[in-house]
Amino acid sequence: MRSKINIAIDGHSSCGKGTLAKQLAEKLDYTFIDSGSMYRAVALYFLENQINCANETQVHSALSEIRLEFQKNQTTQRFEIFLNGKSVENRIRQMDVAAIVSEVAALSVVRKEMVRIQQELGADKGVVMDGRDIGTVVFPDAELKIFMTADVKVRAERRHKELVASGSDATLEEVTNNLTTRDRIDSNREDSPLTFTDAYRLLDNSHLSPNEQLEIALDWVHEASINDRIS
Repeated sequence: MRSKINIAIDGHSSCGKGTLAKQLAEKLDYTFIDSGSMYRAVALYFLENQINCANETQVHSALSEIRLEFQKNQTTQRFEIFLNGKSVENRIRQMDVAAIVSEVAALSVVRKEMVRIQQELGADKGVVMDGRDIGTVVFPDAELKIFMTADVKVRAERRHKELVASGSDATLEEVTNNLTTRDRIDSNREDSPLTFTDAYRLLDNSHLSPNEQLEIALDWVHEASINDRIS
């Protein structure tokens, strides 16, 4: 039986990390963990409960009240995130949450708690996880690390189409500004910034279809699995 590995997918906002991670998990029969949805769920809780990110007491208290779970939707067969027993998979994708998620994710106390949970989930291997610091902080020993990116205009157009389809009235300009701001915050925060190193395979999907990027990633998984068995 082929031994399982952990796959870390990092990269910029709205470049398709979740799409690729889900595809790989389904193809390989691995567990998909959307780390970004965890931070979005925390941001949603902060938003709904008017938690001030600058108030350490409020932040610590809020984290003690947050319970996150992943449950499979029996209709779609996809894993969804639950915040305190309620599915928030769709709610966390809205612009008001997107506007604050990078600020929330930049808080060290929030990151430490999320990383603790994520490392527990990946302890037995066979996990595909996407985010900003999966290959550098969460799974620094992951057998395969992929860094995804795409031109910001391409990313904004893709994200805008998703939002419009979900009923949002966000403009393309608003989405572009949001992505640019998030890229800046993610890359410059003090705790676990988004970082590209030589340990990553770079995947620029500006001009790739989902199936094309999947085939590339599957080849990398095959190589990583062989190298893991040899080492």
